[in-house]
Amino acid sequence: MRQTHRPLTVVALLLSIFLAAMEMTVVSTAMPTVVGDLGGLDLYAWAFAAYILTTTVTTPIYGKLADLRGRKPVMLAGIAVFLAGSFACGHASSMEALIAFRALQGLGAGAIQPIGLTIVGDLFDVRERARMQGVFGAVWGVAGLVGPLLGGALVKYVGWRWVFYVNIPFGVGAAAVLWVAYHERPERHAHKLDVGGAALLAGTVVAALFAARSPGAALVAVPAAAAGLALFLLVERRVREPLLPLDLFGQRVIGVASASGALVGAAMISMVTYVPLWVQSVLGASPTQAGASIALMAVGWPIASALSGRLLPALGYRVLVRGGLGLVAASAVALALLLRPGVPLAVPQALTFAYGLGLGLANTPLVIAVQTSVPWNRRGVATSSTLFFRTIGGTLSVGILGGVLANALSAAGASRAVVEKLLGPGRSLLDPGTVRALSAALQGAMGVVFWSVAGIALAAFAVSLLFPRLAIAARTAAVTVAAPDDAG
Repeated sequence: MRQTHRPLTVVALLLSIFLAAMEMTVVSTAMPTVVGDLGGLDLYAWAFAAYILTTTVTTPIYGKLADLRGRKPVMLAGIAVFLAGSFACGHASSMEALIAFRALQGLGAGAIQPIGLTIVGDLFDVRERARMQGVFGAVWGVAGLVGPLLGGALVKYVGWRWVFYVNIPFGVGAAAVLWVAYHERPERHAHKLDVGGAALLAGTVVAALFAARSPGAALVAVPAAAAGLALFLLVERRVREPLLPLDLFGQRVIGVASASGALVGAAMISMVTYVPLWVQSVLGASPTQAGASIALMAVGWPIASALSGRLLPALGYRVLVRGGLGLVAASAVALALLLRPGVPLAVPQALTFAYGLGLGLANTPLVIAVQTSVPWNRRGVATSSTLFFRTIGGTLSVGILGGVLANALSAAGASRAVVEKLLGPGRSLLDPGTVRALSAALQGAMGVVFWSVAGIALAAFAVSLLFPRLAIAARTAAVTVAAPDDAG
């Protein structure tokens, strides 16, 4: 078997992570403008939720496939589907079409981050992995600086559709390098995917999202979500190869990492989704400024990730996880307190930077702790299952808080069509008094959203207090890319 070229493989993975990081900052920058063009403010959250939902459902499937059939083909397939979805998003003619194509994007994105992290786990031992997390974190910093500026420039000069087209060259480059450089010898097994579990999970999440749209919808959607969850857990206990292996969560480290990941994912994705909307609608800022309001989060993350990787052998897992999530909670509370009309843009920038610092401190030890707690043939599914909870938390929070926002605006008597004009060129045509009234209605509604995010972040910190004491694994004598020789 040909040998893996580790430096080139790392380059391919860095390009892939850069793709995911750009997706976060570029699309968040453009979405308020998209609403101004296509309409559909009441569907604003669904453009994010659809993407995260399909990412969530497919992440553990990809993780299982990576353990059974190898990392490389799964990663390449995921990149291909993601790029097809990106191209389709750029051609969307309505908000409903954009939501459908975002779901297609998510079907591919479910492979990129978890399989990329799994490959890193195969290539490097635990101490090298800690250092590599800093390198990978730096990519988020570069994307965090470039993304909002690029997104704002694309929206202003060539149109919002190019925020999706820009994914294509990065994805093609990552796939080409990975194809040439990475080689593996995976274990081969007969397998059966848990399609029924995936369908039940998707139905459960969609029902939970609809529950937030109105009290009438909740009467039907909440019981449907509860029934779907019960059936999902029943199926997962009985199938031979479950979508989500429930026995993994009998290990305290994986259980705590998953619970805290779900909560911090909910807080993070909600912040990334709603802070740019607040900046553009309430402050009346440009798309570039809206993107810049969250850009520094992606700068703080790699700085703290690099620091966390270096400190991990000395401090251990618990100090870094608790300290990082404590900083996230403090930043979320500060955002809820300080985001008011007339506040300087530097305030959300500074707080999202601190937010990123906390995420970077906590994320590296969480991922490494999970990976080192399971054998090779479960590393992919364990990594993916942990990331699964982060994305499921983000899916539910974005969708539910979108319903909260829509209901609050309706209660304030704000017309959806008029509010949408705040996000497009029609803002300048509105009467100043109307702009002030609509901005006040949005401020009140989004205040509820930001305090909800703060509560979620505080809950994540509380869960982190349960993280067990773990010893750092000894440095391995050699790093193997493939499965052990006796695997067959």
